[in-house]
Amino acid sequence: MFGCLVAGRLVQTDAVQVASDKFVFNLPDYEHVNHVVVFMLGTVPFPAGMGGAVYFSFPDPVSGGPVWQLLGFITNDKPSAIFKISGLKAGEGGAHPFGMMASSPSPSVAQVGVSVEVLEQLSQQVPVSSAAVSTVDSFLQFTQKMLDSLYNYASSFAVTQAQMTPNPSETFIPSSCILKWYENFQRRLAQNPNFWKN
Repeated sequence: MFGCLVAGRLVQTDAVQVASDKFVFNLPDYEHVNHVVVFMLGTVPFPAGMGGAVYFSFPDPVSGGPVWQLLGFITNDKPSAIFKISGLKAGEGGAHPFGMMASSPSPSVAQVGVSVEVLEQLSQQVPVSSAAVSTVDSFLQFTQKMLDSLYNYASSFAVTQAQMTPNPSETFIPSSCILKWYENFQRRLAQNPNFWKN
């Protein structure tokens, strides 16, 4: 019914059914996982009016027991979701439907759980905020990183006026000019993230 995907690993479709409406995937070496994708396989839809709450569980460093955190949910209309787990903090759990029915086989294994629940209940639950994936346009992110890289690269060649040697084939641009342009770009971007699309 469900699948779980982590970059660089094989797709998991072997969820362990720990109750009639609860499914768990084991995630070995979770310390090296940044994002996890949970999706429906398309073979069995949710019953009408139902969806799946997606939880992530760290082994508690003190007790060793599972500490569950709500990541979000999937439904027949939204059959997949990607969650950022690298920012989650072990030991900071909340209410969850798994009880002690799903326990981690080892301290280096985390778990992703799917609990089948009523859609109305799912819409009222509040996921942990650090699990949300950035909604910033990927081109905008690329542009910001490219500009940072350009400024840092150009700055690595900076010399003072005393260090400059005359070279008629070179044109010099004051680094303050690039810095002012970059600061203006950042300011405009903060005021209107879509200004560069015009």
